Amino acid sequence: MGRAFTSLLIRRLMLVLTLVFAAAQPAAAQSILRDSETEQLFDDISKPLIQAAGLDPRSVKVVMINDPEINAFVATGQVVYIHSGLLMAADNANQLQGVIAHELGHVAGGHSIRIYEGAHKAGVIQILSLVLGGLAAAAGAGEAALGAVALGQQVAQGSFLSFTRAQETSADLAGASYLAKAGVSGRGSLEFFKKLQNQEYRLAVYATDSYDRTHPLSSERIQTLKTIYQKDPAWGRAVDPKIEERFQRVRAKLVGYISDPEQVLQRYPASDTSIPARYARAYAYHRQAYRDRALTESDALLQMRPGDPYFLELKGQVLLESGRPQEAIAPLRQAVAAAPDKPMIAAMLGHALISTEQSGNYPEAERVLKAAVNRDNDNPFAWYQLGVIYDRKGDIARAALATAERWNLEGDPKLALTSAETAMKGIPAGTPDYLRAQDIAMVSRAEVEKNRKGGRSK
Repeated sequence: MGRAFTSLLIRRLMLVLTLVFAAAQPAAAQSILRDSETEQLFDDISKPLIQAAGLDPRSVKVVMINDPEINAFVATGQVVYIHSGLLMAADNANQLQGVIAHELGHVAGGHSIRIYEGAHKAGVIQILSLVLGGLAAAAGAGEAALGAVALGQQVAQGSFLSFTRAQETSADLAGASYLAKAGVSGRGSLEFFKKLQNQEYRLAVYATDSYDRTHPLSSERIQTLKTIYQKDPAWGRAVDPKIEERFQRVRAKLVGYISDPEQVLQRYPASDTSIPARYARAYAYHRQAYRDRALTESDALLQMRPGDPYFLELKGQVLLESGRPQEAIAPLRQAVAAAPDKPMIAAMLGHALISTEQSGNYPEAERVLKAAVNRDNDNPFAWYQLGVIYDRKGDIARAALATAERWNLEGDPKLALTSAETAMKGIPAGTPDYLRAQDIAMVSRAEVEKNRKGGRSK
């Protein structure tokens, strides 16, 4: 009885702590989707909300990750993660603003840090119940011991769920205040909660209360927020038509980029000649390797919006990835000229210039890639392309430094360390490039050592 009960206690402890702390941990690393047009839209619609929350727009980022779930979350720091599934599910820009406002409530409230307080409290409750259960077992009261453990598990779980629901309610109310301060209608927020409510019904979530849930039920949230939103002077205010048009473009581009091409063509049939429809079809055709159809759509878009940098980027991308880099250069140059502050477009131009295999294009490639990483040094592809240029120039040390930057961004400390050490051997000591290589080497060495110790201890 004693040994079996001890084993049961251990299993119960591991189960509860796993459930509690898994809920408290940020979501696992997922694939980030980066697109200049999308990021600009996120920046523009979130800036007034960030300011209303009393935060610095330069410090808060809204990032999209490739995940089909209709969800958004905040991990550590001041980053709001929007799932691609949520963006595709939203009907308009106002709904997305409502989601962002809610997530900013988590950021301003420090919820990503405080979640560990709730997890710790729940863990303490469960551990105490295990101790009491152990004492009861030692006294020969086996059934009482099991009862103590089960009750402790229930109380711990209830404590943690109550904590997370309180955070969600707090974020709802904070988000409503940010929308009001920014003069943005809460209508989209309510519309999106109704979407979530419909999803709950489809999943047969018919609970009358949210006692055993991490979030309040959507019906509860709608009831709480409806009166607040409808009293606000901004309730009847429409979204800027230009913002709405940009939202529809971005959503269509995303649908074309990640959805099954056949589904894209069902959603945006050839009879639909609107800008969003052509945008979605262009990406769908490109993914199907229908180059001519993709180019037809991109040319039609440019006839509708001559000089649009993102349509020029699209045409350049289709040509480049279809093996026609020389033809891609012209539209990409135009795109960079029209949007000089968009480093990802510049990185694509650099790639096209290198892909021509013409040495005369390399100086321009080096110039635009340096400008790209200076504006956005978090782009591993741009660093890779810059490394290619240095290698072809025979500058092995700086090629190694660019490679170290790439591996550092991609989370491979071992390769980053090797490349940084190679760079330090060929770059004069004390120069900015040498000091950067030294910094990467120091950070990567520490990470490699930590991983080595962790692996050895398992």
